[in-house]
Amino acid sequence: MGGARKATLPIGGAPIIERQLDILRQVADPVFLVTSADATAVDVDLTVVRDEFPDHGALGGIYTAILRSPHDRTLVVACDMPFLKRPLLEYMAGLDADLVIPRTIRGYEPLCAVYTRTCLASIRARLERHELAASRLPEDVRVIEVGPETLAAYDPDGLLFVNVNTPHDYERAKEMVEERSKTLRDRIMDELGP
Repeated sequence: MGGARKATLPIGGAPIIERQLDILRQVADPVFLVTSADATAVDVDLTVVRDEFPDHGALGGIYTAILRSPHDRTLVVACDMPFLKRPLLEYMAGLDADLVIPRTIRGYEPLCAVYTRTCLASIRARLERHELAASRLPEDVRVIEVGPETLAAYDPDGLLFVNVNTPHDYERAKEMVEERSKTLRDRIMDELGP
């Protein structure tokens, strides 16, 4: 993204991180930000936790979130997902496993999952071996996959796992919000009639 802080990019009139916090604060307490970068560029009231494994990608952030969480179960969400949905996060939080992870037709979504501390040893071992693929599940843990059929019930538009990694992704996400707003306006106008 050319050095831009993805979390601060506006989508639908609000920075991604504010959109996320509106949802996350209804589901989790505390909410904190794991980063290896200077987080002062994120202007929100949020505890910042330094990454235990800087320069180890998303897997290092997942590890740090689980380690530094005051709870056994931790909801981990990437900072560039503007379309979080509270009902799905609540559903996932209610399932009993060491790892509750969505699985779309594209594969696992490890940056929108619920982890327990049981996952720490396996993830740390992989970090130390520099095996950094976050989509590879921790070993020897109880896993519940939330599959495409279940996901569709909570996310009928298929927007939940849209993320903003490139300028193209960002433009596409903004267009999605505009299109949804336009569709909603059209439905309201149709209901009001001529």
